[in-house]
Amino acid sequence: MRKMTLAVVSAALLSSGAYGQNAASGTHSCEDLEQLELLGARILSAQTVAAGAFTPPSNTNSRATGDPTFYKMLPTFCRLVAEATPSADSSIKIEVWMPASDAKDGGWNGKLQGRGNGGFAGEIAYQQLGTGVSQGYAMAGTDTGHSGTAVEASWALGHPEKVVDFGYRGIHEMTLVAKAAVKAYYGKDAQHSYFWGCSNGGRQALMEAQRFPEDYDGILAGAPANFWTHLLTKALADAQATTLDPASYIPPGKLPAIARAVNAACDAQDGVSDGIVNDPKKCHFDPAALLCKEGDSLKCLTAAQVTALKKLYEGPNDAKGRKIFPGYVPGAEEGPGGWETWITGPEPQKSLLFAFSDGYFSNFVYGKADWNYKDANVDQAMKTADEKTAKILNATERNLKAFKARGGKLILYHGWNDAAISALNTINYYDSVLSKMGARESEAFARLYMVPGMQHCSGGPGADSFGQGGADAKDAQHNVETALEQWVEKGIAPNAIVATKYQGRDASTGVKMTRPLCPYPQIARYKGTGDTNDAGNFVCTAESK
Repeated sequence: MRKMTLAVVSAALLSSGAYGQNAASGTHSCEDLEQLELLGARILSAQTVAAGAFTPPSNTNSRATGDPTFYKMLPTFCRLVAEATPSADSSIKIEVWMPASDAKDGGWNGKLQGRGNGGFAGEIAYQQLGTGVSQGYAMAGTDTGHSGTAVEASWALGHPEKVVDFGYRGIHEMTLVAKAAVKAYYGKDAQHSYFWGCSNGGRQALMEAQRFPEDYDGILAGAPANFWTHLLTKALADAQATTLDPASYIPPGKLPAIARAVNAACDAQDGVSDGIVNDPKKCHFDPAALLCKEGDSLKCLTAAQVTALKKLYEGPNDAKGRKIFPGYVPGAEEGPGGWETWITGPEPQKSLLFAFSDGYFSNFVYGKADWNYKDANVDQAMKTADEKTAKILNATERNLKAFKARGGKLILYHGWNDAAISALNTINYYDSVLSKMGARESEAFARLYMVPGMQHCSGGPGADSFGQGGADAKDAQHNVETALEQWVEKGIAPNAIVATKYQGRDASTGVKMTRPLCPYPQIARYKGTGDTNDAGNFVCTAESK
């Protein structure tokens, strides 16, 4: 009913001439969109932003804004700012950016794209909106109902409705507002709608497919934090395993030794020694091999550290011996974006996962700002988290029949070197969908791509650029977003996608290597001859040799 009301109000205003017409482009005046009436939401502003003139709000942190020079390259667009209030304690900020001209003038491509949030959200990723609008998309973003950095969770304390907004309602509200704005501005609905998100954004992506299958035609879910309650329970268990006994802590200086030992044991299993463990499931590295024999040093681990490392790889079990959340696969330990950032930290209690777990249990689960992880029983914490928040935060529903029935297409991807969320979790979810719906039914609308050597969403020693950030080449063979659109719009299912590793931060720095990403469970196998940095010398196969 809510969705119909938005559409009816928009159509009524358009037919009654409430919006001024731009004769040159055929679009409606951006500024007149302030008159748009939305049920449960209001327009705060609607302004035309001249090419190269946008400046992100001063209260936005740098992570959301990115490089300030980026905005000088944006085309003219209509910026609509709205606030949705589905509850008395809701204040969901939403932005919709729309190219100023219609497709016939080289502007709007007729498509809407929604973007997800990382961490605890709290910010609108303006650079993502800018990237999309530069490519002709109408773009939508939201803070999901609160303001703050991605690692802040104090906003959730005593605000259950804001937790619901963060959990699933904020992205849906954003989508309703965006669709109404697009129809009001262009005088017609978007031909197709897409959603992209990684990490928490991947959780949001799966939540949309599961709860609101009518919202998007194509969904791209990267490294999804979809088993939220158990992911952060594992983070709690890991924090206890590495810090309750000070002797168990693994300092950053020892991570390179672990990485070298892993590569020595497993790197060459695929026939290529390149610092990338191609199929970590087949890597059976034993931490005991690093046990110090002649006194402690940075080249070895003490007995307590060996025990802690085994726990990180294995993942915690509940009181009945069931796996709470999968452990980390070997190969992601070293480098920026590795274990020091996410798991062990530069010092005890300073990792990102510690911050997320502590913020979640303090503010979402127990409602106590002074909650102390050292006193927690992991099994009981998991049960309490599930009881209070699983229905709101977890996106684990296996039955996606409604999404498939209306023609929806879903692509998941996950980097094997992810130190934030075990890549095995995404495989588990994908396998659960196949088990529920059947392999043939599932493959008709869903694909999973595992990315060797890629860290959380990007980065790492592997080929980590394949269009998942909105950049890179636009052909379907090299760009997963284009492949998704081709699947939705032309019915051409994606096969192997070629990923690229650049010498530096982007394509301007030159190509270091390319590698095919294969539809899971296939993996890329080296043919045995030719440059190992060339994707053309690899083939997708069901099993590695």
